[in-house]
Amino acid sequence: MNKIFIIIVFLAFAYAGWQQIIFIPGQADQMPMEILSKAMIDSAGAAVELAIGLVGVMALFLGLMKVAEVGGMLTILAKLIRPLMVRLFPDVPADHPAMGAMILNLAANALGLGNAATPFGIRAMQELDRLNPVKGEATNAMALFMAINTSSVTLLPTGVIALRAAAGSMDPAAILPTTLFATIGSTSIAIIAAKFYQRFFSQSKAAHIKNREGVKGLSASDTLKDASNGYPMWVSILALGILASLIPVAILFGRLVSPWILPSLMVGFLGFGLVKKVKIYEVFVEGAKEGFQVALRIIPYMVAILVAVGMLKASGGLQMIVNALSSVTSNFGLPAEALPMALMRPLSGSGAYAILASIINDPAIGPDSYTGLLVSTLQGSTETTFYVMAVYFGAVQIKRIRHALVTALTADVAGILFAILACTLLLN
Repeated sequence: MNKIFIIIVFLAFAYAGWQQIIFIPGQADQMPMEILSKAMIDSAGAAVELAIGLVGVMALFLGLMKVAEVGGMLTILAKLIRPLMVRLFPDVPADHPAMGAMILNLAANALGLGNAATPFGIRAMQELDRLNPVKGEATNAMALFMAINTSSVTLLPTGVIALRAAAGSMDPAAILPTTLFATIGSTSIAIIAAKFYQRFFSQSKAAHIKNREGVKGLSASDTLKDASNGYPMWVSILALGILASLIPVAILFGRLVSPWILPSLMVGFLGFGLVKKVKIYEVFVEGAKEGFQVALRIIPYMVAILVAVGMLKASGGLQMIVNALSSVTSNFGLPAEALPMALMRPLSGSGAYAILASIINDPAIGPDSYTGLLVSTLQGSTETTFYVMAVYFGAVQIKRIRHALVTALTADVAGILFAILACTLLLN
C-alpha cells in the first residue's frame, strides 16, 4: 500500500508539473499546480465529511449485526455449512476444533462480520497447524481454507450498503443479489482451483506421513463445540438451493423487492433477537458503538487515498489513464474508472474502500450507475487477499505457502468476472 500511495502522488505531481511547464497564460483561469493544490485540500475535507456522514449508517448496521451475532445466528449458519465442509476437508477430522473454527469464520464472513471472522480464521489456522506434519509449510487444507476465505459467499455486505446509503443511493441494497452471485461463483472457482493446483505444488515427503499427534485431547470452546454438530446433509443442500434461487428472483423482481430489503432486514434481525431472548436495546447499542469506532478509524485511510486519487484526477493523469485503457476494458464490461478498484482490492481493504467512496461520490458516476454498482459489488464480493494471507499464515509461521496465493488470486479474478456478469444481468 505504501508503494501504491507514493506512485499515485508522484505520478499526479509529475503530470501536473509537466502541464505547468507547458502552460500558456490566459488559456485557463488557474494554473495546473494551483488546481492540484486546491484538490489536495478539498479531497482531505471531503474524506472527513464522508466518514462522518458514514458514522450513523455504520452504527445502525453493526448494531443489527450484533443482535444477530449474540442471538446465535453464527451457530445456525455453521451447522448448515458443516456437512459440506466435512467433504471439502477430508484431511481434517470432523470433530477437530479446526473444523469448528473454519465454519465459524466462513459464517461470520457471510454475514459481513469481518471483526468476528478474523479471530476465528486465526484460530482455525492455528488448529490446522496442529495437524501439520511439516511446520512452516502450508497443507492442502490450509490453502483451500485460505482460498474459500478470500472468496467466501457473502449474504450481507453491510459496510458497502452503508457507504452506498451515505452516498445518496436510491437503492443501497441493490448489491445484495450481485454480491451473492459473484461470491458463489468465485467460491466455486476457488475450490476447483485449489484441488487442481495442489497437484502441481508438491508437499514435502514428511507431509505424506499421516500424523495425528495432538488431535486427541484438544479442547474447544463452547462456540466451537456448537459448530461441530451440523444439520443433516439434506438440510444443507436445501438451504444452498434456496440461496441459489434468490439470484434469479432478485434479477427478475429486484426493482419490486429492493424497497423492502432494508426495512425487512431490520425487522428480521430484531425479531430474531426477540425470539432468542436477546437484550435487544443493550446489544444494539453495543454494536452501534463498534460501528461508530469503525467509521472514525477509517478516516486517516480515506484521507490518504482520497487525497492521492484527487490529486491524480485534478492533474489530468487519471483521465489520461482512463482514455488509454477504456477502449480495451470497456469491451469486457469493466470501465476504466473501475480498474483502480479491481487492482486495489486484493492489496488493501482500506485503500479499496476509499477508492469506492471516491467513485460512488463522483457526481459524474454516482452509486446507482453501472460503474457504481460494479465497484460496490467488487468491494462486497472480494477480499484483501495479501493482508489475509499475511495475518493468517503469519500467525502460524508459514513460510512455504505452496499454491495458496495462486489459488486465491484465481478466485479474485473469478470474482471480478462474476461481478461484471451479475451487474450486467441486473441492469439489463
